[in-house]
Amino acid sequence: MLIIDRFEENQAIIEFGDKLFVIPRLLLPADAREGDVITLTITVNREATNTRAKTIKSLARELFV
Repeated sequence: MLIIDRFEENQAIIEFGDKLFVIPRLLLPADAREGDVITLTITVNREATNTRAKTIKSLARELFV
């Protein structure tokens, strides 16, 4: 369970079990408050990953060839 522990300036301190971690406050809904339980969903954007890999390979070729 993810719980908003507190806000510090533009950061949110998130409690996850016995661990705390920090995320930018702007990633949370505007109405999020201390004590709220939040849900986090992470997905991999394969299209963006592939595009980025092609760009990096192209830049590497320009540098090393």
